Amino acid sequence: MPWRTSLTSKSSTGAGGSRRGLKRAGIVAGLVAILVVSLVSAAFAGVFSGSAHAAAATPARARHAATPARRASSRAGTAASPRESGTSCTSVAHIGDSTSVGMVSPTWLPNPAQRLAAQYRDVGVRHVQIDASGGRSIVEEMPDQLNGYKVASAWYQAGFRGCWVFALGTNDTANVAAGSNVGLLARIQEMMAAVHGEPVMWVNTQTDLTSGPWSEANMQLWNNALVQAARQYPNMRIFNWAGMVQPGWHLSDGIHYTSAGYAIRAAAIAQALVRAFPAGGHSASVIVN
Repeated sequence: MPWRTSLTSKSSTGAGGSRRGLKRAGIVAGLVAILVVSLVSAAFAGVFSGSAHAAAATPARARHAATPARRASSRAGTAASPRESGTSCTSVAHIGDSTSVGMVSPTWLPNPAQRLAAQYRDVGVRHVQIDASGGRSIVEEMPDQLNGYKVASAWYQAGFRGCWVFALGTNDTANVAAGSNVGLLARIQEMMAAVHGEPVMWVNTQTDLTSGPWSEANMQLWNNALVQAARQYPNMRIFNWAGMVQPGWHLSDGIHYTSAGYAIRAAAIAQALVRAFPAGGHSASVIVN
């Protein structure tokens, strides 16, 4: 999924730092996996190659559930519903893959009010950092790319404190399916370690594919691993995007979204943050819909 964009005050460089909890051998094996998987992903999304960089946003003020469950009823109207009261998260760091790129792209969302940074501001977030990069995973790296762990580590080391939104996993579960020996749970634990107990909302994953590394079956394995990991982390919530997404929101590749789909996704993520970490505290439920 070779789309890339960045919406940050500074590019997330200088991550450095020791990798806690993963062996170098595992990382090398994972790198082999991403090279295999990325060749396939180029066929899915080659027409969306390119990059864009912008300054940080400044304040302007089931298909399948996370656990195996029946299909949720259609929630296409969620994005247009009246705004809920705000979130307690006044600063948000959002790290994503190509399924986040379209939410910050003027090409896909010409109206700035529909883009992710504006949606976060609308629910009370005053400072937003967004880094979205096509093909990104937590462990493996594409050329000239930082993985999710390195971005989070760099931002934390640079002094960011606030809430974190991780829209990752689509490529991680594909990499594991392609042969990486760094497992799903280990990847989630790596990201959680990078933010040292700060509030985290994960966006779970979904595709329309019935086979291959990015199959919906592999997405469900990732979503189940998120639920398993959440038992270890009281600071972790999961937005059940998989429970609301509709087939008509996808492009023909079954992974990425139409402009309408990205607009709905951006609004839904911001509203989920309100439910996960509302102004009065935090959600009693690990999974937010």
